[in-house]
Amino acid sequence: MVIMPHPDDETMACGGSIALHTKAGTPVTILCGTLGEMGRNMGNPFFANRETLPTLREKELRDACAILGTTDVRLMGLRDKTVEFLDPEWLSGRIRDEIEAVNPSLVLTYHPLYSVHPDHMALGAAVIRAVAAMDPAKRPAVHMRAFGKGVETLGPADLVVNVESVIDIKMSAIAAHRSQTETMFAKAAQDPALREQMNRQRSSENYWIQKF
Repeated sequence: MVIMPHPDDETMACGGSIALHTKAGTPVTILCGTLGEMGRNMGNPFFANRETLPTLREKELRDACAILGTTDVRLMGLRDKTVEFLDPEWLSGRIRDEIEAVNPSLVLTYHPLYSVHPDHMALGAAVIRAVAAMDPAKRPAVHMRAFGKGVETLGPADLVVNVESVIDIKMSAIAAHRSQTETMFAKAAQDPALREQMNRQRSSENYWIQKF
């Protein structure tokens, strides 16, 4: 189960891991907190506006997840850029209900301190609270993606997943989030070195394992 706050987080952060699991026959559920309706990117040139962006980003999310091998996409209906202001107990309880309904063996999410965006960190913290409140015999493992300023204080990642074998799938799923990534791919198309760098940077996914 992958629990992330915005469309494209699931692919950018964990797309390779998702593809590896689905190719191995493991079902993957995506739980997305918001529709990223406050995002600043609307295509280049623009093909979305503030009114149409939520619907567009939901479609991009579903298209990307289908490329990654799953159609089990669930929406929490939270408002973009407000996750940090929600009641923590309500949010963790809501997430716990979702986790218990799916009964996964593994949850992938963001680190609650080292994942840059307030929505990332708030949702990651809620996932950890939700799992901590579960019966220990039924708790899934929680693997967290961390990046950005200060991440070096965590030390080396507990798990490094090599996703080179599915990099084409991951990059196709990233491209499906067209409103957010079209400019990036346009630049890479004109610069083979940049394209190679993009693939190389996304060929592994580092995780820190939450201990309960």
